[in-house]
Amino acid sequence: MAPLSSAVRPAAPPAPDPHSYAGQGTQLVRHLRLHLAVDFAQRTLAGTATWLLTEPVGAASASDSAGGTLVLDTRELRLDSVSLGEAAAGPAAAYALAPADAVLGQALHIQLPAGTAAVSIRYRTAPGAAALQWLAPAQTAGEFPFLFTQSQAILARTWLPCQDSPGIRFTYEATVEVLGSERGQLLALMSAENPQQTAANGRYQFRMVQPIPAYLMALAVGRLDFAPLSERTGIYAEPATLARATYEFADLEQMVATAEQLYGAYRWERYDLLVLPPSFPFGGMENPRLTFVTPTILSGDRSLTSLVAHELAHSWSGNLVTNATWNDFWLNEGFTVYFERRIMERLYGSTYADMLQVLGEADLHHTIAELGASSPATHLRLHLAGRDPDDGLNDIAYEKGCLLLLTLERLVGRPRLDAFIKEYFARFSFQSMDTATFIGYLRQQLLDPAPGLAERLSLGAWVDGPGLPANAPVARSARFEAVAAVRAQFGAGTPAAVLAPATAGWSSHEWVHFLQGLSPTLPAAELAALDAAFGFTASGNAELLAAWLPLALRAGYTPADAALTQFLLHVGRRKFLVPLYRALLATPGGRARAQEIYRQARPNYHSVATSTLDALLA
Repeated sequence: MAPLSSAVRPAAPPAPDPHSYAGQGTQLVRHLRLHLAVDFAQRTLAGTATWLLTEPVGAASASDSAGGTLVLDTRELRLDSVSLGEAAAGPAAAYALAPADAVLGQALHIQLPAGTAAVSIRYRTAPGAAALQWLAPAQTAGEFPFLFTQSQAILARTWLPCQDSPGIRFTYEATVEVLGSERGQLLALMSAENPQQTAANGRYQFRMVQPIPAYLMALAVGRLDFAPLSERTGIYAEPATLARATYEFADLEQMVATAEQLYGAYRWERYDLLVLPPSFPFGGMENPRLTFVTPTILSGDRSLTSLVAHELAHSWSGNLVTNATWNDFWLNEGFTVYFERRIMERLYGSTYADMLQVLGEADLHHTIAELGASSPATHLRLHLAGRDPDDGLNDIAYEKGCLLLLTLERLVGRPRLDAFIKEYFARFSFQSMDTATFIGYLRQQLLDPAPGLAERLSLGAWVDGPGLPANAPVARSARFEAVAAVRAQFGAGTPAAVLAPATAGWSSHEWVHFLQGLSPTLPAAELAALDAAFGFTASGNAELLAAWLPLALRAGYTPADAALTQFLLHVGRRKFLVPLYRALLATPGGRARAQEIYRQARPNYHSVATSTLDALLA
């Protein structure tokens, strides 16, 4: 493997991070050499993490260091040894593990004698490591086991001793060896330069030359094939899924090119997708070079690919310029939602993007109602110290953040805002950004040169105020207005079958809007008529089912019961699971039924989902 150049030195010390112990030490990491063995039989990763350290401020090189302390984040890792230098067999290091915290895990304090440039840690993961999802063959689309990681927000520390803060970046190289009799049939992939074919010896090498934070570390191992879509894009998926996926994502290269036209060059060389088994807890995860996506967006009509546009947009917003801490999460997601919809508008027109904006605003209003319009949890700038940051990763950051940018667009004009965003990504590439620094930059570049603009924007009300400011824009969708007209006809007594011609060509978004606007008290007989006309219960579209099944539950429409059970048993996407289990709990006898389904389904869910559902269904 060719040597890697050293990582870019941080422009400034990282912001204090309440969710990482790294700030307790004097040293930061800059490069990782990782050797891991993947053991499906034991459900463990085991190997060595060698961390190369940054030079202390004022030192000409690491060898000039006067010593100090390196503090890493760990959670439920078994440490076999900690050594000084780049070899696991080097001199033993003095180290100590702090008491465990339920959210943060344990701080690993390593004492560094003068001249220490690297440390090596031999370790293994726990079988129940929260970031790791080990799947038996029956839980996949084929006949082989599967492993994938989900490191965001602070779960990287459950499979790697690291400085698990979004404000700390490093490059890495890795060797991954798959153990067991199936090793020659399983492909390993990471958020790095990736192979496209299975190695007979089960041994794979990776490197990531752009510095990334720990939450973007990713690993997947399974029976996977690859299909190229262009010179720089392609799809990895299980063989049974690959054909559907390549059809669904045929516009991927166009998406990348469109994103570049908007906000500058794509800086990560390749952009590939990995379609995971259904237990993946999110729609997608923006791991650099290799976005993880859920198979629930394989609708057959390419109408759910805005999710891919969202993950692609993270290649600029989040991966290139990263929220400094999880309190600043809106800087990742607000920009990304805005960027995603600009991509979709360029590719499919403004009427399509308008639908996405209306749906997003509806989700936002629902979240604000749940949290309370005056709740600090509805601020953009969060205060999550002492809590799992996953608690704050909701529609406020995504949709309120997007609305702030839309408000700014209306005030300064799209060309001026585009120039600002493009320069922002270029100026702060491969750096972290906190809310205070961003506000200062925004004022300097856009607000202060235009007298009165800051007052019209009401930036403080957006960032540190509850709910939505009075100047928040409200989206309209001509296509949704046509949907509402059809829905009104149904409400006025027009038979569902008569309405079918008016629905020809509807996208998934139009169907979801139709269902979400129906009266929640519709009787079972009317649902039966809708089902007979449009086949909702038998739909293979996860978004439609997630909108349809709560209606069926409330009405006691029993023909949908089996579809609900199958959906909950096989789909692990938290966005769908939580509302469906809540709807089930609200029915007579629903708690017992929900708990029985959950008992069977829980092994199929990632810990990101079970951490929420365990409390809901206790």
